[in-house]
Amino acid sequence: MPGGMNETLQTPDVQDTGTDPSPEREAAPALADAMEAGPSLYAEAPSSVSFNKLRKRLIRNVRQAIEDFSMVGPAAGGTGKRPRWLVALSGGKDSYGLLALLMDLQWRGMLPVDLIACNLDQGQPNFPKHILPDYLTAHGVPHRIEYRDTYSVVTSKVPEGATYCALCSRLRRGNLYRIAREEGCEALVLGHHRDDILETFFLNFFHGGRLEAMPPKLLNDDGDVMVLRPMAYCAEEDLARFAEALKFPIIPCDLCGSQDGLQRNAMKLMIGDIERRMPGRKDSMIRALSNTRPSHLLDRSLFDFAGLTVQSRKVDT
Repeated sequence: MPGGMNETLQTPDVQDTGTDPSPEREAAPALADAMEAGPSLYAEAPSSVSFNKLRKRLIRNVRQAIEDFSMVGPAAGGTGKRPRWLVALSGGKDSYGLLALLMDLQWRGMLPVDLIACNLDQGQPNFPKHILPDYLTAHGVPHRIEYRDTYSVVTSKVPEGATYCALCSRLRRGNLYRIAREEGCEALVLGHHRDDILETFFLNFFHGGRLEAMPPKLLNDDGDVMVLRPMAYCAEEDLARFAEALKFPIIPCDLCGSQDGLQRNAMKLMIGDIERRMPGRKDSMIRALSNTRPSHLLDRSLFDFAGLTVQSRKVDT
């Protein structure tokens, strides 16, 4: 149905808000290295010590970002209603991980918000339409699936040989803002992680001539939807291991015929090479983005260089 819309909204009869302990939670072992209970998405999680450490590390990273950037605001509009977040779900490892981690925090009583997952089917050829609704329904996740044929728009407007990503992203974001409004959500939550932020920084550094990355919290242009990236501190390699352990039904990201050799891929390879030669540099770089010194850069709009004056010296008498 090109150019049309086919949406579904699924909500289970009872939604776990994370405030009341379930039988699963009450039965969770006390040992730190034992298998934990949790949302249904964790039903097949390994009981290994290594997985529990990975899970705890990712939970800690997400919780830290939420706290550092004040992502959970007051009740919507002062009405006393819980905040409501629209979680964008593409079917890739990162968005699955985002949903699982937010639901884990919600289950632990550490995230006082309501969540609704949303997938925007953009009409890519051979997109497996059944995977996400089947998975979300099986796990009792409130969700909305919507069809918008932005793929045809992109392919008709982008010249042959050029990359689709920029226009595709803008069209997708516009639709997600609209859906957030329709669902009464004040925030759109995206699955970008630490490595995405670093790649964006270097893209802008090398190709845009500016120091700019992905903000963990951003207000949209209309001022009515907040964009949140709670996985800003999460490593991509951790999310890949997490997705494999939880056996997410991954949908491949090359259905649109994504072109190889994109500038972002080059940044990923460069950063990966630096990390291999000097382990720990990714963590150092992400810390640097929150530790800027405007007086030691060249941006006159951030620091008043003209206002620097030499203080008169005191003369001893």
